[in-house]
Amino acid sequence: MKPLPTKGIPAPQVFDELESLRAGDVDWRSGRVFSLAYYAGPQAIAVAEDAYRRFSGENALSTDAFPSLKMMQSDVLSMVGPWLGADKDSAGFMTSGGTESILMVVKAARDQFAQTDGVTKPNIVLPTSAHAAFEKACHYFGVESRRADVGDDWRADIAAMDRLIDDNTVMLVASAPQYPQGVIDDVTGIAKLAQQHGINCHVDACMGGVTLAYLEKLGQPIPAWNLRVPGVTSISVDLHKYGYTSKGASVVMYRSRSLRAHQGFFTDNWLGGMYASSGMLGTKSGGSIASAWAVLRHLGEDGYTALTQQTRNATVQLADHIVAHPQLVLRAYPESTLICFGAADPTLLNVFAVADELRIRGWYVDRQTPPDSLHCTVNAIHHDKIYAFVTDLDASINTVLSTRLSGDVGSYGNLE
Repeated sequence: MKPLPTKGIPAPQVFDELESLRAGDVDWRSGRVFSLAYYAGPQAIAVAEDAYRRFSGENALSTDAFPSLKMMQSDVLSMVGPWLGADKDSAGFMTSGGTESILMVVKAARDQFAQTDGVTKPNIVLPTSAHAAFEKACHYFGVESRRADVGDDWRADIAAMDRLIDDNTVMLVASAPQYPQGVIDDVTGIAKLAQQHGINCHVDACMGGVTLAYLEKLGQPIPAWNLRVPGVTSISVDLHKYGYTSKGASVVMYRSRSLRAHQGFFTDNWLGGMYASSGMLGTKSGGSIASAWAVLRHLGEDGYTALTQQTRNATVQLADHIVAHPQLVLRAYPESTLICFGAADPTLLNVFAVADELRIRGWYVDRQTPPDSLHCTVNAIHHDKIYAFVTDLDASINTVLSTRLSGDVGSYGNLE
């Protein structure tokens, strides 16, 4: 811990200290990280970072004062809308990330059904594979979370979800894809169930909203997953993932303006006049909005098509290696760009020890359970890195088998 300096430190020294501080961080720009960061190359990130810098001080709380941010947000929604199946009646907002997008759709559903149906003890029904951010949303907003077991294929079990629905249920959740095993839920079936009960259906496409749109353009068969599916009322996509923009950029899109209206917050119950906010944040930097706008325009249709093809090729290459490996088992063949795998015999091979060995060799992968698994989020930077990765993966496995090392699961995120 360092106290505030008595005298200010020259900028060059401060920047040197910053570089020193991150010396132990994972080197995601080298393509040796399969988690948390996404890299489309030096040119794309230069555009993202420069655009962010130019608007980092602008305050997106007030687009009256900064109409440029209002225009850019509108443009981003227009550019992203077709990926999500939006039409002329759809309406959305940008948020700071997938978690905030999920928070806001849960809040919106709670408020909507309190107003229209008098629901005072709301619940949402979702598969056990749906993102942890839904738990955070329920905790924050006083909504009950009802989790239904998934099927043997890791997809949502619609019959199990149906059994949990009652008069207080305000929303069902589907994922495209779900994060843990990388498969796409039966969005059509879940949305139909929501229609039958007269409730909302949100599709969490924070991971897949860009990739699935371009895999479809490339001719890969993709099950129906977005607002084109009857009964889907909202959908979210993170632009700072496979959109390759700076962190802090997500989109939540609603089927109609009337549904979106429940997301906002308004009050004049203080001495400062009318206060309005579309999300959890008040003041927020305009940097992420400008970065998203700039990168979307810079990459364009051709850029995203090429990046998606590269990413999918790398994903298939890695998945096929795991399928052929005698010590590993693929949890599900990836439908987009997420890979989850474990030990064929967990009594012989501790996969968390394998992750430790990979870290020693300069690679970073996520760990998850249950069951004990390693998880790789493949993105464009990995298009020429898979051979090197699987070479070290095999070497790590051999080391663990010969030494019977063990490892810990760790955690996704922390409270420190």
